[in-house]
Amino acid sequence: MIEVYTDGACRGNPGPGGWAAVVRDADGSRELTGFDPSTTNNRMELTAAIEALATLPPDSQVRVLSDSKYVIDGITNWCSAWIRRGWRKSDGKPVLNRELWQRLIEETSRMKVDWRWVEGHSGQEENERCDLLANMAIDHAGPVPGNN
Repeated sequence: MIEVYTDGACRGNPGPGGWAAVVRDADGSRELTGFDPSTTNNRMELTAAIEALATLPPDSQVRVLSDSKYVIDGITNWCSAWIRRGWRKSDGKPVLNRELWQRLIEETSRMKVDWRWVEGHSGQEENERCDLLANMAIDHAGPVPGNN
């Protein structure tokens, strides 16, 4: 099973943002990072998961661990209802970040994904590493040197 840890960060909301993922598979571990000059925290959380899953081969068995309830609840509970309602929330308003949700659904459709929430800033090593890398991506205004 491949393990993927993800996190997003934003300075201001909106503001400059970074995302990061740690991918652990049979070949070892790799780190991915990215930057957006004007974004939101939720967009960075989604992007981290999308970009990590996009690197994996079809039919992979993956466990994604994220400290974002937005990502975990969205993909496991809310998306099916949003789709049924034509990408509208229960209050009738359009779903925010629809294009990212659609990309995440597309990536997950290629593989079997087990979504798990982890508490942020609780000492979980890979989650702490992702938080550090996402913030470093903001500091460097781009991918963290030595990663990707």
